[in-house]
Amino acid sequence: MTAEPPASSPELLDMIVGKWVSQAICTAAELGIADLLKDGPLSTPEIAAKTRASEDGVYRLLRALAHVGLFVENEPRHFVLAPLGGGLRSDVPGSLRGFARFLGHDLNSRPWGHLVDSVKTGQPAFDLVFGMSVFDYMTKQPDSAAIFNEAMASLSLIEIQAISTAYNFDGIRTLVDVGGGQGGLLAAILIANPGLRGVLFEMPHALGSARSLLQQAAVIDRCQITGGDFFTAVPEGGDAYVLKRILHDWDDTRARRILENCHRAMTLGGRVLVAEVVVGSANKSNLAGFLDLEMLVVTQGGRERAEHEFRKLYEAAGFRLSKVIATRAPVSIVEGIAV
Repeated sequence: MTAEPPASSPELLDMIVGKWVSQAICTAAELGIADLLKDGPLSTPEIAAKTRASEDGVYRLLRALAHVGLFVENEPRHFVLAPLGGGLRSDVPGSLRGFARFLGHDLNSRPWGHLVDSVKTGQPAFDLVFGMSVFDYMTKQPDSAAIFNEAMASLSLIEIQAISTAYNFDGIRTLVDVGGGQGGLLAAILIANPGLRGVLFEMPHALGSARSLLQQAAVIDRCQITGGDFFTAVPEGGDAYVLKRILHDWDDTRARRILENCHRAMTLGGRVLVAEVVVGSANKSNLAGFLDLEMLVVTQGGRERAEHEFRKLYEAAGFRLSKVIATRAPVSIVEGIAV
C-alpha cells in the first residue's frame, strides 16, 4: 500500500519554486514591462519590440506572472498591468522595481547560489564568488553599485515616512543622522518637526546630491552636512542619533564601536534611535529571517538582531534599551538612552 503524500506537499512545492517566481518578477522589472503597460494594454509583439526581447519569451514570462497577479491577459497575447504589478513601475511612490532588479542581478543572485557554503562556514558567499567584500566590490564596479543604490533607495522610500511618523521627536533639538546617505530620512523628519535641527553625517564620497535633496525639501537652512567615518567618530552635540539600516551591516564588535562613538558624542540621557528589522518584532514580518540570511551571504558578519541581542549590544556600548517601536514598514525603532 502506497502512503499518501503529506497534506503540506502543495504548500511546500510552492515554497520550493518561489525562486522561479522571484526570478520572473526580477526579469519583468529589469525589462521595465510595468512602465510600458502603465498607459494601457499592449500585445506581446509590441512589448517584445520595445524591450528588444523574444516575443515568445515575453508571452511566456507574462503568462506566468499573470498567475501570481502581476499582469492580466485581457485578450489572447495582450496584457494589462494589475494593481499588484503597479509596484514594479519606476514612477510610483514606494516602487519596488529597484529592489527587484537588485535581487535578479549577478551581484545578489550569484552569492545566493552559494548559500550552502555560507551556512556551512559562517562566511559570506559574496567574498567566495567575487574575491572581495561587498563594500570593496562596490567601489570597483560603479554599475553594480548603481543597481545596489537604487535597491536601497527603493526600500528607503517605504521606510522613511513610517519612521518619521512612528517616533515622537518632541524634546529633541538636534538630530544627527549617522550614515544618512543623501538625507531622505532626515529631510522627512525635519519637515514633520519644524523646530528640529539636523546634522547629516556620511562618508564624503557617499554624500552625492544630498545638498540638492535637502534644498528641494526646503530644510537646508536647518541642516548641517558633515563628512566622516562613523568607525572613527561622529559629530558631537546631538540630542539624538538615528541610524537606519547601519548596524545590521556589521558584526557585534564593529556595531558596538559605532554605538560607542555615538555615546561619546552625546551627553547622558541622549538617545540613539536604530531603525532596523527586528527579529521576532511586533511587525510579524517573514522578512526578518530571510534578510538575516542575506546578511550572512553578502556581508562580513552583518546580521539582523532580536530585541535581546540589541539589549546586550546597547548595554556594552553604554546605553539602556528603553523601548522598541513598531512602524508601518518592516523596520522598528530601537530606542536607547545614554547612561
